[in-house]
Amino acid sequence: MTFAPFPEWKPDISDYQGASSLTIQNVLPRGDGYGPFPDFQALSSALPAACRGYFFARKADGSVAIFAGTSTKLYILNATTLGWTDASLGASTYSALSAAYNWSFVQFNNLVFASQQNAVLQVWDLTSSTAFANALGSPPQASYVTNINRFLVLSGLLSSPYRVQWSGLNSVNASTSWDNITSQSNFQDMADGGLVRGVSGGDQYGIVFQDSAVRSMTFNPGSAEIFDFYRVSSSDGIFAPQSAVNAAGQTFFISTQGFKVIAPGGSPVAIGKEKFDRKFFADVDVGNLQLCMGAADPKSSRVYWCYKSQGGQANLFDKIIIYDYGIQRATQVSISGEYLSTLAKPGLTLENLDAISGSIDALTFSLDSISTAALSQLSGVNSGHAVGFYAGSNLAATLQTAEQGGMTRMRVRGVRPATDASGAFLSIAVRENQQTTAVVNPVGVPIGADGLCPMDVSTRYARVQFYVPYGSTWTYATGVEPDIVPEGSQ
Repeated sequence: MTFAPFPEWKPDISDYQGASSLTIQNVLPRGDGYGPFPDFQALSSALPAACRGYFFARKADGSVAIFAGTSTKLYILNATTLGWTDASLGASTYSALSAAYNWSFVQFNNLVFASQQNAVLQVWDLTSSTAFANALGSPPQASYVTNINRFLVLSGLLSSPYRVQWSGLNSVNASTSWDNITSQSNFQDMADGGLVRGVSGGDQYGIVFQDSAVRSMTFNPGSAEIFDFYRVSSSDGIFAPQSAVNAAGQTFFISTQGFKVIAPGGSPVAIGKEKFDRKFFADVDVGNLQLCMGAADPKSSRVYWCYKSQGGQANLFDKIIIYDYGIQRATQVSISGEYLSTLAKPGLTLENLDAISGSIDALTFSLDSISTAALSQLSGVNSGHAVGFYAGSNLAATLQTAEQGGMTRMRVRGVRPATDASGAFLSIAVRENQQTTAVVNPVGVPIGADGLCPMDVSTRYARVQFYVPYGSTWTYATGVEPDIVPEGSQ
């Protein structure tokens, strides 16, 4: 019998007699196939309203502070109760976020900055603050904030949407931070390329994203210009402003042409072309790109992009595309939420754990994770406004092989899967011609004691479908070994 691996997910192209699959659902890519993707598990109590951004900062003592924003408020997480405390300026409300935007956060030494276009740049001192304050120096109101070297960089400016503006070197919250004179503070207007939609930060350089251009922004010490700007792409711009992700020294983003990556000193390189670009653009709700955002998993070589599909519930993303740049393979997960980012758990002690709900038995996470609380990992916010991690039960997974068949009919007598998922079920997706939609038949055959799923299916075209129920314990699924005999032509 011939072994049929579960191939790479490439929904943009036909899988007939190919080395790709149209259906790879709710799994993580592995070098030997695919593994399970865990469900969301809440950590915090619910925010009072929908999350429009969250962020964690590391204090000098190694502990973690977690901030979150709603449309009109900023909050800090109480590390003991895991509840949210109003941290807004004067406990008041901010001008509401525009529908297409979220809060933007960044840490600079002991300071945390929070930015949105309709409010003055906010600052929190990790050593002393009990509420956010207006940043000093009259910075311009901006949608996005990031760090490049020792500068604070603002973009998406309310008053100058074609401009990138930066603070003085090492003087991000001084009265002269934004005077465009002191300590190399200044700005740069983009003559073409459209509105500035954000800047991806870095050590010596950043990437400026516009509607129809991408530029590098390189610190040039001793130069009168301070930063050198070079166009690295004039054929496309950024599609979703919050899709830019820094990982492994590279910048991943969704451009107007598809998913791409920029290496240091390089130009955008396609990673989704003829793989999943067309699938994404046909599915995404372009009226809700504030729900299209990227995040990197610090524990792996994976980048995640969530988005709201056209059929998704209002105000929630419902799809995540996962791309493993180490093995250059992608998958898709169906799960809903309000926000996606990287997070580290706050510092908890055994002495104050009982204060959370009166009993450690009521905790929603394992005490085994406390020892690694300072390690950041992929996280999200669910539809109930609670922050948490993807560390729950394994989601129900579906994998399909490429389609096989042709002039001669075949009979599938059984399938032997290569997996440690003992509770899996297998089916055959069949059709008589390539102009019709495949039908799954039989619905699902369990794996027998001998590791075989017996079947008796006659068809002209067939894909093997592998299904693992929700909550199953498993680690890998590599492929299948079908028992097929020809039946002759009809």
